[in-house]
Amino acid sequence: MVSGLGDMSLSLAIAAIGSALGTGIAGMAAIGAWKRAFIQNKAAPFILVAFAGAPLTQTIYGMILRNAIQSANLPAESYHYQMLLGAFAGLAMAFSAYMQGKAGAKAADALGETGKGFGNYIMVVGIVETVALFVMVFTMTAIPKG
Repeated sequence: MVSGLGDMSLSLAIAAIGSALGTGIAGMAAIGAWKRAFIQNKAAPFILVAFAGAPLTQTIYGMILRNAIQSANLPAESYHYQMLLGAFAGLAMAFSAYMQGKAGAKAADALGETGKGFGNYIMVVGIVETVALFVMVFTMTAIPKG
């Protein structure tokens, strides 16, 4: 097994950056929706937390992929391949988290304004999530067995 941070941690680190961006974007929208509710003396819908937290899962997918790369016990000559694999998969998961945050932000705004449509909004957020799941699974199947 090659020991080093690059091969095993790029997928986790890059996916986590996307999760941070996505949760920040959706979280800011949820806070704005809550503020509007408070100004209007309405109940602030707690369910908006679901939109804000949705992009966190890409960090978990990055960690699972990192563990899969590590468990493959690949030869030292494949270190660059492992780095590229982790980096590109992490980048794809990061973009998924970022876009999921943007979708979650719109969903939080819409639900906060209307109080309706949660099922529709969460479906869209889930579709964006699927991109990260596909990246993780397809990349894991592409890892050669050491």
